[in-house]
Amino acid sequence: MATLRKAVINIHRLINSNKGTISASPNPLLTLRPLLGYSRITPFTSHTQSLEIDLSNEESKRRLFNRLLYRSKQRGFLELDLVLGKWVEDNIHSLDENRIKALIHVLDLENPDLWKWISGQEQPPESISINPVFAAVRERVMKNLDSHSAPEARATPGQPWVRGWDDIKKGQDGPVSGNQ
Repeated sequence: MATLRKAVINIHRLINSNKGTISASPNPLLTLRPLLGYSRITPFTSHTQSLEIDLSNEESKRRLFNRLLYRSKQRGFLELDLVLGKWVEDNIHSLDENRIKALIHVLDLENPDLWKWISGQEQPPESISINPVFAAVRERVMKNLDSHSAPEARATPGQPWVRGWDDIKKGQDGPVSGNQ
């Protein structure tokens, strides 16, 4: 409790010491950004708005590509890290500005929804289906699924995956589905 009180007092002092600067600024949060870590990106803004796409020189391209590659490989969802990371790594250098914007739109999607849509568990909204980057990633995933797994081993689209190690045990005492 004491550390929280100290933090509040320090923030209050900081705001009061910067009153002249803050009131002169059109956006006070941007003035405090270096000190408090505020950013223009909120849950309600898209990264597309804040991420400037500058393909004019090699250094800006390198920075943009590295940022996008990092975002695609470090999502915190292993399957998407592998699928998106590999696709972006293979294709980033051939993308034009419109496809880069499409990639950023895909990277802005929530992990669980994106995985369900890419893996064919659910139908994506039309705005996502027409995204050329999403379509290319989904095509690659489906091609890999078709070549490495039998269709009967996959969940039925729209149905939860509940099969488990004891699926063979279908007697009267066995579970209906899964290893429950």
